[in-house]
Amino acid sequence: MITFKRLKEFYLPYKKYFFWSLISLLGVTGMTVVYPIILQIAIDSVRAGEYDIIPILVLALLVATLIKSVTAFINQYYGDLFGISSVYQLRKALYKKLQFLPFKYYDNAKTGDLMSRLTADVEGFRFFLSFGFAQLVNLILLMVFSFSVMFFYSVPLTLMTIVTLPFLCVAVYMFDKRVHPRFRGIRVSLAALNTKVQENVSGVQTVKALSQEDEESKRFDSKNEDYRMKHIDIAKVWGKYFPLMETIGNMSSVILIGFGGYLAISGGMSPGEFVAFFSLIGFIIGPIMQLGFIMNTFSQSKASGERLLEILDAEERVDEQRFDKEKVRLLGEVQYEHVDLAYNSESSTALKDISFHAQKGQTIGLVGATGSGKSSVIQLLTRFYQKTDGEIYLDGKPIEEYSMKQIRSNIGVVLQETFLFSSTIKDNISYGVANASMEEIIAAAKRADAHEFISELPEGYDTVLGERGLGLSGGQKQRIAIARAILMDPAILIMDDATSAVDMQTEVKIQKAFREVMEGRTTFIIAHRISSVKHADQILVLDQGEVVERGTHEQLLQNESGMYRRIYDIQNQDQQYVLQQA
Repeated sequence: MITFKRLKEFYLPYKKYFFWSLISLLGVTGMTVVYPIILQIAIDSVRAGEYDIIPILVLALLVATLIKSVTAFINQYYGDLFGISSVYQLRKALYKKLQFLPFKYYDNAKTGDLMSRLTADVEGFRFFLSFGFAQLVNLILLMVFSFSVMFFYSVPLTLMTIVTLPFLCVAVYMFDKRVHPRFRGIRVSLAALNTKVQENVSGVQTVKALSQEDEESKRFDSKNEDYRMKHIDIAKVWGKYFPLMETIGNMSSVILIGFGGYLAISGGMSPGEFVAFFSLIGFIIGPIMQLGFIMNTFSQSKASGERLLEILDAEERVDEQRFDKEKVRLLGEVQYEHVDLAYNSESSTALKDISFHAQKGQTIGLVGATGSGKSSVIQLLTRFYQKTDGEIYLDGKPIEEYSMKQIRSNIGVVLQETFLFSSTIKDNISYGVANASMEEIIAAAKRADAHEFISELPEGYDTVLGERGLGLSGGQKQRIAIARAILMDPAILIMDDATSAVDMQTEVKIQKAFREVMEGRTTFIIAHRISSVKHADQILVLDQGEVVERGTHEQLLQNESGMYRRIYDIQNQDQQYVLQQA
């Protein structure tokens, strides 16, 4: 029960629903046990010729049925309310936790697995709260009530019939011990299956472009087969233990018929008591047999709870509670002093001894080959990752003295891989500014050279985009992302290869607009094209995580053997070749 104790904060606030569910369950169980008693009285009364009591017994049976129906409804309603309310809070907590987990967590997490946890695992946990736990309590109550009446009828017969129950309990325990790890395996396999589907849908263009439909089907079949085999493995456990539990349970009926029949014939108990006793033993054996199903539900729920706790227990690393909630408007001065970064203990150092000073309003260009560490420099500024060593200062204060929200509300970021939500263009542009007016949204779009193509769309700014912006070109998506950053009016602007998906003519327009936007803001431009950074106040050339050159465009060009000059010459030659071909 450790898993359920760990998750008690989500269901204890709704204990009143569970309380009413239990109270009504007493009525359901009590009326269930009343049936055999009425049957015993009816049989013995008829044998004794006391027919006048039959109408009373019929009325009593109708009342018991009515009470059982009403209490069963209350039990079901409040049981469902208990489970639904509990997982409502649990789902909220899980989703909120995912919002604040660091990028390092998502480096290893799979989207399909997280989706499986927030849907199938949450639902598995809810099912036990709503149904399984109530059934377990019902089983206990039914056994207590039934045994009480059975002992009243005949102590010897009761003791004889329960001799097999310890063996039944052992079988149930062994069943749970073997079935639980298999259910956890099923959850993991389902997550892998969901991940494969999610990856295939997200990458459908790549799959079709490379004609990999058949190969993807084979990969899915492999995951599907693993899921099927895990279910078959559990079916084998069920097939082994359920007949065993049924056999042990039926032994009680054999003993009851043999010894109980002897007592009824010899006068040790009346025929009515014998019939009632036979009904009551069914109320004990039946629930114990159901215990296998309940333990099955419990095992699934426990496996689900363990996977949910893995998310809730994930380390957020940064304690945001100690910071003031006030908004901070930064000036934009940024300073790195001997900063190192290693993404994890196993990986090599991504950044080594990075130092530079960006005054307010300056533009810093970051140039280098793929994997040289350009984006890593920026990811430390936005605190997507935490530095390993060194110091980073914002307006002269260590970056750790600001909350994540304070930092990121002052930074406008346009990433190389543009992400747009399945919403309207208007909502996508205003995503970081909740109360933005339509005039402000249009002004930002114009400065990003996006207004013209947006206006040509059927619904304009109210056009609903497909998943991840499907339906727009790469350049159009990037310009919407640029408009989103402009609208934030940030103190620090980051362009992570933001014009890589636009043509040169559009790039010139965007850069012209950016020169207006960049005035008074500290701007970091990560680019492969020299044309994007040549106007920067300071250009850092990175290679294998280190700054190997720094200076202005003119200063760096003077070093004819330098990396920057080589990149410039290659791009200049390519441009001349394109012009000649044209």
